[in-house]
Amino acid sequence: MRTDASSILVFDTTLRDGEQAPGFSLDVPAKLALARALDALGVDVIEAGFPIASSADGEAVRQIARGVRRPIIAALARCRREDIEAAAQALAPAGRPRLHVFLATSDLHLAQKLRITREQCLDAAVSGVRLARRFTDDVEFSAEDATRSDVDFLCRVVEAVIAAGCRTVNLPDTVGFATPDETRAFFADLRARVTGADRVVWSTHCHDDLGLATANSLAAIEGGARQVECTINGIGERAGNAALEEIVMTLRVRHARLPWRTAIHAEQLYAASQLLSQLTTEPVQANKAIVGRNAFAHEAGIHQDGVLKDARTYEIMRPEDVGQPAARLVLGRHSGRHAVQRRCEALGLSVRGAELDAVYRAVIDLGARRKAVTDADLRRIADAAHADGGPGEEARHGETLGYGHGV
Repeated sequence: MRTDASSILVFDTTLRDGEQAPGFSLDVPAKLALARALDALGVDVIEAGFPIASSADGEAVRQIARGVRRPIIAALARCRREDIEAAAQALAPAGRPRLHVFLATSDLHLAQKLRITREQCLDAAVSGVRLARRFTDDVEFSAEDATRSDVDFLCRVVEAVIAAGCRTVNLPDTVGFATPDETRAFFADLRARVTGADRVVWSTHCHDDLGLATANSLAAIEGGARQVECTINGIGERAGNAALEEIVMTLRVRHARLPWRTAIHAEQLYAASQLLSQLTTEPVQANKAIVGRNAFAHEAGIHQDGVLKDARTYEIMRPEDVGQPAARLVLGRHSGRHAVQRRCEALGLSVRGAELDAVYRAVIDLGARRKAVTDADLRRIADAAHADGGPGEEARHGETLGYGHGV
Protein backbone atom coordinates (compact mmCIF):
# COMPACT_ATOMS: atom_id res chain seq x y z
CA MET A 1 0.00 0.00 0.00
CA ARG A 2 1.20 3.51 -0.83
CA THR A 3 2.04 5.36 2.39
CA ASP A 4 4.11 8.39 1.39
CA ALA A 5 2.88 11.74 2.69
CA SER A 6 1.70 13.03 -0.68
CA SER A 7 -0.46 9.99 -1.52
CA ILE A 8 -4.15 9.69 -0.73
CA LEU A 9 -5.65 6.22 -0.61
CA VAL A 10 -9.07 5.98 -2.23
CA PHE A 11 -11.44 3.70 -0.33
CA ASP A 12 -14.51 3.15 -2.49
CA THR A 13 -17.69 2.21 -0.64
CA THR A 14 -20.13 2.37 -3.57
CA LEU A 15 -20.89 -1.33 -3.15
CA ARG A 16 -21.58 -1.03 0.57
CA ASP A 17 -22.63 2.43 1.79
CA GLY A 18 -23.64 3.55 -1.69
CA GLU A 19 -25.73 0.46 -2.34
CA GLN A 20 -27.62 1.01 0.92
CA ALA A 21 -29.30 4.09 -0.58
CA PRO A 22 -32.97 3.54 -1.47
CA GLY A 23 -33.29 2.65 -5.15
CA PHE A 24 -29.64 1.73 -5.62
CA SER A 25 -29.60 -1.94 -4.66
CA LEU A 26 -27.50 -4.23 -6.87
CA ASP A 27 -27.59 -7.98 -7.39
CA VAL A 28 -24.43 -10.08 -7.17
CA PRO A 29 -23.50 -10.01 -10.91
CA ALA A 30 -23.98 -6.23 -10.98
CA LYS A 31 -21.77 -5.80 -7.93
CA LEU A 32 -19.06 -7.92 -9.51
CA ALA A 33 -19.24 -5.91 -12.75
CA LEU A 34 -18.94 -2.65 -10.86
CA ALA A 35 -16.09 -3.99 -8.73
CA ARG A 36 -14.17 -4.76 -11.92
CA ALA A 37 -14.80 -1.21 -13.13
CA LEU A 38 -13.53 0.14 -9.80
CA ASP A 39 -10.44 -2.01 -10.21
CA ALA A 40 -9.86 -0.51 -13.68
CA LEU A 41 -10.42 2.94 -12.19
CA GLY A 42 -7.51 2.33 -9.81
CA VAL A 43 -9.14 2.55 -6.39
CA ASP A 44 -6.97 1.32 -3.53
CA VAL A 45 -9.72 -0.32 -1.47
CA ILE A 46 -13.10 -1.71 -2.52
CA GLU A 47 -15.56 -2.13 0.33
CA ALA A 48 -17.54 -4.98 -1.19
CA GLY A 49 -20.36 -5.29 1.31
CA PHE A 50 -21.69 -6.04 4.79
CA PRO A 51 -21.80 -9.87 4.87
CA ILE A 52 -23.89 -10.29 8.00
CA ALA A 53 -26.65 -8.14 6.46
CA SER A 54 -27.78 -10.76 3.94
CA SER A 55 -26.71 -13.91 2.14
CA ALA A 56 -26.53 -11.88 -1.10
CA ASP A 57 -24.09 -9.43 0.49
CA GLY A 58 -21.93 -12.30 1.70
CA GLU A 59 -21.93 -13.93 -1.73
CA ALA A 60 -21.07 -10.63 -3.43
CA VAL A 61 -18.08 -10.17 -1.13
CA ARG A 62 -16.93 -13.73 -1.83
CA GLN A 63 -17.17 -13.37 -5.60
CA ILE A 64 -15.43 -9.99 -5.60
CA ALA A 65 -12.71 -11.33 -3.27
CA ARG A 66 -12.18 -14.22 -5.66
CA GLY A 67 -12.38 -12.30 -8.93
CA VAL A 68 -10.78 -8.90 -8.24
CA ARG A 69 -7.18 -9.30 -7.16
CA ARG A 70 -5.29 -5.99 -7.33
CA PRO A 71 -7.05 -3.76 -4.76
CA ILE A 72 -7.67 -4.46 -1.11
CA ILE A 73 -11.13 -5.98 -0.65
CA ALA A 74 -12.86 -4.88 2.56
CA ALA A 75 -15.95 -6.17 4.30
CA LEU A 76 -17.86 -4.35 7.02
CA ALA A 77 -18.69 -5.79 10.44
CA ARG A 78 -20.01 -4.52 13.72
CA CYS A 79 -17.84 -5.23 16.73
CA ARG A 80 -19.66 -8.51 17.25
CA ARG A 81 -18.29 -12.01 16.90
CA GLU A 82 -20.96 -13.20 14.45
CA ASP A 83 -20.42 -10.16 12.20
CA ILE A 84 -16.65 -10.47 12.17
CA GLU A 85 -16.68 -14.21 11.52
CA ALA A 86 -19.18 -13.81 8.66
CA ALA A 87 -17.06 -11.06 7.11
CA ALA A 88 -13.87 -13.08 7.50
CA GLN A 89 -15.48 -16.10 5.86
CA ALA A 90 -16.69 -14.03 2.91
CA LEU A 91 -13.22 -12.50 2.51
CA ALA A 92 -11.43 -15.87 2.61
CA PRO A 93 -10.65 -15.95 -1.16
CA ALA A 94 -9.18 -12.43 -1.17
CA GLY A 95 -5.52 -11.88 -1.89
CA ARG A 96 -5.57 -8.64 0.14
CA PRO A 97 -8.44 -8.81 2.67
CA ARG A 98 -9.40 -6.07 5.11
CA LEU A 99 -11.83 -6.40 7.98
CA HIS A 100 -13.57 -3.09 8.65
CA VAL A 101 -15.11 -3.07 12.11
CA PHE A 102 -17.18 -0.22 13.47
CA LEU A 103 -18.86 0.96 16.63
CA ALA A 104 -20.55 4.24 17.51
CA THR A 105 -18.74 6.48 19.99
CA SER A 106 -21.08 9.46 20.43
CA ASP A 107 -23.07 9.64 23.65
CA LEU A 108 -26.24 10.02 21.60
CA HIS A 109 -25.69 6.71 19.82
CA LEU A 110 -24.46 4.93 22.93
CA ALA A 111 -27.44 5.97 25.02
CA GLN A 112 -30.28 6.00 22.51
CA LYS A 113 -29.31 3.36 19.94
CA LEU A 114 -26.94 0.88 21.55
CA ARG A 115 -28.00 1.35 25.18
CA ILE A 116 -24.46 0.80 26.44
CA THR A 117 -22.04 2.79 28.59
CA ARG A 118 -18.80 4.37 27.45
CA GLU A 119 -16.82 1.62 29.17
CA GLN A 120 -18.84 -1.07 27.41
CA CYS A 121 -18.19 0.71 24.13
CA LEU A 122 -14.46 0.81 24.81
CA ASP A 123 -14.36 -2.89 25.69
CA ALA A 124 -16.38 -3.87 22.61
CA ALA A 125 -14.17 -1.82 20.28
CA VAL A 126 -10.99 -3.42 21.58
CA SER A 127 -12.50 -6.93 21.53
CA GLY A 128 -13.71 -6.42 17.97
CA VAL A 129 -10.31 -5.32 16.70
CA ARG A 130 -8.54 -8.16 18.50
CA LEU A 131 -10.90 -10.74 17.05
CA ALA A 132 -10.56 -9.27 13.56
CA ARG A 133 -6.77 -9.46 13.87
CA ARG A 134 -7.04 -13.25 14.21
CA PHE A 135 -8.18 -13.34 10.58
CA THR A 136 -6.05 -10.61 8.97
CA ASP A 137 -3.35 -8.09 9.79
CA ASP A 138 -5.30 -5.42 7.89
CA VAL A 139 -7.99 -4.18 10.26
CA GLU A 140 -9.75 -0.83 10.04
CA PHE A 141 -11.75 0.64 12.91
CA SER A 142 -14.50 3.21 12.36
CA ALA A 143 -15.85 5.33 15.21
CA GLU A 144 -19.40 5.86 13.98
CA ASP A 145 -20.66 9.42 14.56
CA ALA A 146 -17.12 10.46 15.43
CA THR A 147 -17.66 14.15 14.71
CA ARG A 148 -20.41 14.33 17.36
CA SER A 149 -18.44 12.32 19.93
CA ASP A 150 -16.83 13.66 23.08
CA VAL A 151 -13.25 14.23 21.95
CA ASP A 152 -11.62 13.02 25.17
CA PHE A 153 -13.55 9.75 25.06
CA LEU A 154 -12.92 9.37 21.34
CA CYS A 155 -9.18 9.72 21.97
CA ARG A 156 -9.39 6.92 24.55
CA VAL A 157 -11.17 4.62 22.08
CA VAL A 158 -8.77 5.37 19.25
CA GLU A 159 -5.69 4.82 21.42
CA ALA A 160 -7.13 1.51 22.60
CA VAL A 161 -7.93 0.16 19.12
CA ILE A 162 -4.48 1.19 17.87
CA ALA A 163 -2.94 -0.72 20.76
CA ALA A 164 -5.19 -3.68 19.87
CA GLY A 165 -3.72 -3.78 16.37
CA CYS A 166 -5.85 -1.82 13.91
CA ARG A 167 -3.95 -0.25 11.02
CA THR A 168 -6.49 2.30 9.84
CA VAL A 169 -8.59 4.64 11.99
CA ASN A 170 -11.66 6.10 10.31
CA LEU A 171 -13.44 9.11 11.80
CA PRO A 172 -16.79 9.36 9.99
CA ASP A 173 -18.97 12.42 9.79
CA THR A 174 -21.86 9.98 9.81
CA VAL A 175 -24.70 12.49 9.57
CA GLY A 176 -22.96 15.19 7.53
CA PHE A 177 -22.96 17.60 10.48
CA ALA A 178 -19.43 19.02 10.39
CA THR A 179 -18.08 22.03 8.53
CA PRO A 180 -14.69 22.12 6.75
CA ASP A 181 -12.94 24.24 9.38
CA GLU A 182 -14.15 21.91 12.13
CA THR A 183 -13.12 18.82 10.17
CA ARG A 184 -9.59 20.06 9.51
CA ALA A 185 -9.10 20.94 13.19
CA PHE A 186 -10.73 17.68 14.33
CA PHE A 187 -8.25 15.49 12.47
CA ALA A 188 -5.26 17.62 13.41
CA ASP A 189 -6.28 17.61 17.07
CA LEU A 190 -6.79 13.85 17.34
CA ARG A 191 -3.55 13.10 15.52
CA ALA A 192 -1.72 15.36 17.95
CA ARG A 193 -3.35 13.91 21.06
CA VAL A 194 -3.54 10.16 20.38
CA THR A 195 -0.64 7.95 21.40
CA GLY A 196 0.40 5.82 18.43
CA ALA A 197 -1.14 8.18 15.87
CA ASP A 198 1.88 7.77 13.62
CA ARG A 199 1.35 3.99 13.41
CA VAL A 200 -1.97 4.14 11.56
CA VAL A 201 -3.52 5.60 8.44
CA TRP A 202 -6.18 8.16 9.32
CA SER A 203 -9.31 7.97 7.21
CA THR A 204 -12.26 10.26 6.53
CA HIS A 205 -15.82 9.24 5.60
CA CYS A 206 -18.16 12.17 5.02
CA HIS A 207 -21.88 12.34 4.30
CA ASP A 208 -23.56 15.06 2.28
CA ASP A 209 -26.53 16.08 4.43
CA LEU A 210 -25.47 19.74 4.27
CA GLY A 211 -23.82 19.45 0.86
CA LEU A 212 -20.35 19.58 2.44
CA ALA A 213 -19.10 16.01 1.99
CA THR A 214 -16.45 16.78 -0.62
CA ALA A 215 -15.34 19.96 1.14
CA ASN A 216 -15.10 18.13 4.46
CA SER A 217 -13.14 15.27 2.89
CA LEU A 218 -10.60 17.72 1.50
CA ALA A 219 -10.42 19.49 4.85
CA ALA A 220 -9.75 16.14 6.55
CA ILE A 221 -6.86 15.58 4.16
CA GLU A 222 -5.48 18.97 5.14
CA GLY A 223 -5.82 17.85 8.76
CA GLY A 224 -3.78 14.70 8.15
CA ALA A 225 -6.16 12.06 6.77
CA ARG A 226 -4.48 9.91 4.14
CA GLN A 227 -7.42 7.71 3.19
CA VAL A 228 -10.69 9.10 1.85
CA GLU A 229 -13.87 7.02 1.77
CA CYS A 230 -16.21 7.94 -1.05
CA THR A 231 -18.59 6.64 -3.73
CA ILE A 232 -19.13 6.97 -7.45
CA ASN A 233 -21.65 9.75 -8.16
CA GLY A 234 -21.73 10.45 -4.42
CA ILE A 235 -24.47 7.85 -3.81
CA GLY A 236 -25.18 6.63 -0.30
CA GLU A 237 -27.40 6.88 2.75
CA ARG A 238 -29.79 9.86 2.76
CA ALA A 239 -28.12 12.68 0.78
CA GLY A 240 -25.16 10.45 -0.06
CA ASN A 241 -21.42 10.30 0.47
CA ALA A 242 -18.49 12.35 -0.75
CA ALA A 243 -18.25 11.87 -4.51
CA LEU A 244 -15.09 10.08 -5.60
CA GLU A 245 -14.88 11.97 -8.89
CA GLU A 246 -15.12 15.36 -7.17
CA ILE A 247 -12.33 14.59 -4.70
CA VAL A 248 -10.04 13.14 -7.36
CA MET A 249 -10.46 16.02 -9.79
CA THR A 250 -10.21 18.70 -7.12
CA LEU A 251 -6.84 17.29 -6.08
CA ARG A 252 -5.79 17.19 -9.72
CA VAL A 253 -7.08 20.58 -10.89
CA ARG A 254 -6.05 22.43 -7.71
CA HIS A 255 -2.83 20.52 -7.08
CA ALA A 256 -0.85 23.70 -6.37
CA ARG A 257 -3.23 24.44 -3.50
CA LEU A 258 -3.86 20.82 -2.46
CA PRO A 259 -0.55 19.01 -3.06
CA TRP A 260 -1.75 15.43 -2.78
CA ARG A 261 -2.35 12.77 -5.41
CA THR A 262 -4.32 9.61 -5.91
CA ALA A 263 -3.71 6.59 -8.13
CA ILE A 264 -7.08 7.00 -9.88
CA HIS A 265 -7.15 6.78 -13.68
CA ALA A 266 -9.29 9.87 -14.13
CA GLU A 267 -10.09 9.13 -17.75
CA GLN A 268 -12.19 6.19 -16.46
CA LEU A 269 -14.40 8.34 -14.21
CA TYR A 270 -17.21 8.96 -16.68
CA ALA A 271 -17.36 5.30 -17.70
CA ALA A 272 -17.63 4.20 -14.06
CA SER A 273 -20.35 6.77 -13.44
CA GLN A 274 -22.33 5.65 -16.48
CA LEU A 275 -21.98 1.97 -15.54
CA LEU A 276 -23.35 2.65 -12.07
CA SER A 277 -26.26 4.57 -13.56
CA GLN A 278 -27.02 1.72 -15.96
CA LEU A 279 -26.82 -0.98 -13.28
CA THR A 280 -29.07 0.89 -10.85
CA THR A 281 -31.31 2.52 -13.50
CA GLU A 282 -30.87 5.72 -11.51
CA PRO A 283 -29.85 8.69 -13.70
CA VAL A 284 -26.99 11.01 -12.85
CA GLN A 285 -28.33 14.51 -12.26
CA ALA A 286 -27.66 16.68 -15.31
CA ASN A 287 -25.64 19.30 -13.42
CA LYS A 288 -23.57 16.80 -11.41
CA ALA A 289 -19.97 17.99 -11.22
CA ILE A 290 -17.46 16.09 -13.38
CA VAL A 291 -19.79 13.37 -14.72
CA GLY A 292 -23.18 15.04 -15.32
CA ARG A 293 -24.28 15.53 -18.92
CA ASN A 294 -24.12 19.32 -18.49
CA ALA A 295 -20.69 19.37 -16.82
CA PHE A 296 -19.12 20.42 -20.13
CA ALA A 297 -22.19 21.83 -21.90
CA HIS A 298 -22.56 25.50 -22.85
CA GLU A 299 -25.69 27.32 -23.99
CA ALA A 300 -25.08 30.99 -23.14
CA GLY A 301 -23.66 32.83 -26.12
CA ILE A 302 -20.85 34.55 -24.23
CA HIS A 303 -19.70 31.20 -22.87
CA GLN A 304 -19.99 29.55 -26.29
CA ASP A 305 -17.97 32.31 -27.90
CA GLY A 306 -15.26 32.01 -25.25
CA VAL A 307 -15.05 28.22 -25.51
CA LEU A 308 -14.81 28.39 -29.30
CA LYS A 309 -11.83 30.73 -28.97
CA ASP A 310 -10.13 29.02 -26.01
CA ALA A 311 -11.83 26.30 -23.95
CA ARG A 312 -9.97 27.43 -20.82
CA THR A 313 -12.15 30.54 -20.66
CA TYR A 314 -15.03 28.50 -19.23
CA GLU A 315 -13.62 25.01 -18.57
CA ILE A 316 -11.15 24.27 -15.76
CA MET A 317 -10.55 20.74 -17.04
CA ARG A 318 -10.98 19.02 -20.37
CA PRO A 319 -13.84 16.58 -20.95
CA GLU A 320 -11.35 13.95 -22.09
CA ASP A 321 -9.53 14.24 -18.73
CA VAL A 322 -12.45 12.41 -17.10
CA GLY A 323 -13.55 10.38 -20.12
CA GLN A 324 -16.50 12.61 -20.97
CA PRO A 325 -17.54 13.12 -24.60
CA ALA A 326 -16.36 16.38 -26.17
CA ALA A 327 -17.79 19.61 -24.78
CA ARG A 328 -21.24 20.35 -26.17
CA LEU A 329 -22.46 23.68 -27.48
CA VAL A 330 -26.17 23.43 -26.69
CA LEU A 331 -28.33 25.51 -29.00
CA GLY A 332 -31.18 27.36 -27.34
CA ARG A 333 -32.55 30.82 -26.70
CA HIS A 334 -29.30 31.98 -25.04
CA SER A 335 -27.01 30.82 -27.85
CA GLY A 336 -24.76 33.05 -29.91
CA ARG A 337 -24.49 33.36 -33.67
CA HIS A 338 -21.00 31.87 -33.77
CA ALA A 339 -22.14 28.73 -31.97
CA VAL A 340 -24.99 28.30 -34.44
CA GLN A 341 -22.57 28.68 -37.33
CA ARG A 342 -20.10 26.20 -35.81
CA ARG A 343 -22.83 23.61 -35.25
CA CYS A 344 -24.03 24.03 -38.84
CA GLU A 345 -20.48 23.47 -40.07
CA ALA A 346 -20.14 20.34 -37.91
CA LEU A 347 -23.31 18.97 -39.53
CA GLY A 348 -22.04 19.80 -43.03
CA LEU A 349 -24.60 22.56 -43.52
CA SER A 350 -23.33 25.43 -45.64
CA VAL A 351 -25.02 28.62 -44.47
CA ARG A 352 -23.56 32.09 -44.93
CA GLY A 353 -24.65 35.69 -44.81
CA ALA A 354 -28.41 36.15 -44.96
CA GLU A 355 -29.06 32.41 -44.66
CA LEU A 356 -27.04 32.25 -41.46
CA ASP A 357 -29.00 35.22 -40.09
CA ALA A 358 -32.25 33.42 -40.84
CA VAL A 359 -31.02 30.21 -39.24
CA TYR A 360 -29.77 32.06 -36.17
CA ARG A 361 -33.05 33.92 -35.64
CA ALA A 362 -35.07 30.72 -36.11
CA VAL A 363 -32.87 28.91 -33.55
CA ILE A 364 -33.43 31.67 -30.98
CA ASP A 365 -37.17 31.65 -31.64
CA LEU A 366 -37.41 27.87 -31.34
CA GLY A 367 -35.17 27.90 -28.25
CA ALA A 368 -37.61 30.23 -26.53
CA ARG A 369 -40.27 27.53 -26.85
CA ARG A 370 -38.15 24.42 -26.20
CA LYS A 371 -35.46 23.32 -23.77
CA ALA A 372 -32.94 22.87 -26.58
CA VAL A 373 -32.66 22.86 -30.36
CA THR A 374 -31.63 19.46 -31.72
CA ASP A 375 -29.48 18.67 -34.74
CA ALA A 376 -32.62 17.52 -36.55
CA ASP A 377 -34.24 20.88 -35.79
CA LEU A 378 -31.18 22.67 -37.10
CA ARG A 379 -31.23 20.70 -40.36
CA ARG A 380 -34.89 21.58 -40.92
CA ILE A 381 -34.22 25.25 -40.17
CA ALA A 382 -31.26 25.30 -42.56
CA ASP A 383 -33.30 23.64 -45.30
CA ALA A 384 -36.02 26.25 -44.86
CA ALA A 385 -33.47 29.05 -45.00
CA HIS A 386 -32.08 27.65 -48.24
CA ALA A 387 -35.56 27.54 -49.71
CA ASP A 388 -36.50 31.05 -48.56
CA GLY A 389 -33.20 32.66 -49.47
CA GLY A 390 -32.70 34.32 -46.09
CA PRO A 391 -34.24 37.37 -44.46
CA GLY A 392 -31.97 40.05 -45.90
CA GLU A 393 -29.42 42.39 -44.40
CA GLU A 394 -31.72 43.82 -41.73
CA ALA A 395 -31.48 40.56 -39.78
CA ARG A 396 -27.77 41.00 -39.15
CA HIS A 397 -28.47 42.74 -35.85
CA GLY A 398 -28.68 39.22 -34.43
CA GLU A 399 -24.89 39.01 -34.64
CA THR A 400 -24.60 41.47 -31.77
CA LEU A 401 -27.69 40.58 -29.76
CA GLY A 402 -27.61 36.83 -29.38
CA TYR A 403 -25.08 36.23 -26.64
CA GLY A 404 -27.22 35.35 -23.63
CA HIS A 405 -26.06 35.71 -20.07
CA GLY A 406 -22.35 35.58 -19.36
CA VAL A 407 -22.43 34.54 -15.72
